Amino acid sequence: MLHRLALILAQADGQAAQVYDLPSYFLPIFSVLMIGGALCWLIAAVIGFGRARAFGPHVRWFALAAACLFLYQIHFLLMSFASISGKGSLAFPLITSLNLFILLGAICAVIGFMKMKATAPANPD
Repeated sequence: MLHRLALILAQADGQAAQVYDLPSYFLPIFSVLMIGGALCWLIAAVIGFGRARAFGPHVRWFALAAACLFLYQIHFLLMSFASISGKGSLAFPLITSLNLFILLGAICAVIGFMKMKATAPANPD
C-alpha cells in the first residue's frame, strides 16, 4: 500500500498547481474595480460622517460601516500586491484577517438599522 502511494506521489508534477495563465485584461480590470471600490467607500464614509450631525446618530453607524468596507478594500489591495510581488510571508497574515472588516462593517450597518426611527408617512387627507 505504501509503495503504491509513493509511486502516486512521485508522479505528481511540480507545475500542476498552475493550471492556466491569467488573461492579460485581468490585472487592469481587477485594479480599476478595487481602486474604484475603495474610492467610492471612502466617499461614502466622508459623506456619512458629514451628514451624521443633521440626520441623527444612526447615520454615523452607516458611515462606520462604509469606513470598514473602505479598509477592507485597502486590505484586499495590500494582500494582492503582496502576493504578486512574491512577499509570501506578508500575504499570509493579510489573508487570515481578510473578512474582519466585512464583519465589522456588517455589525455597524445592523446597529445603524436598529437605531433608525420609523417616520410616519405624510397623511394625504
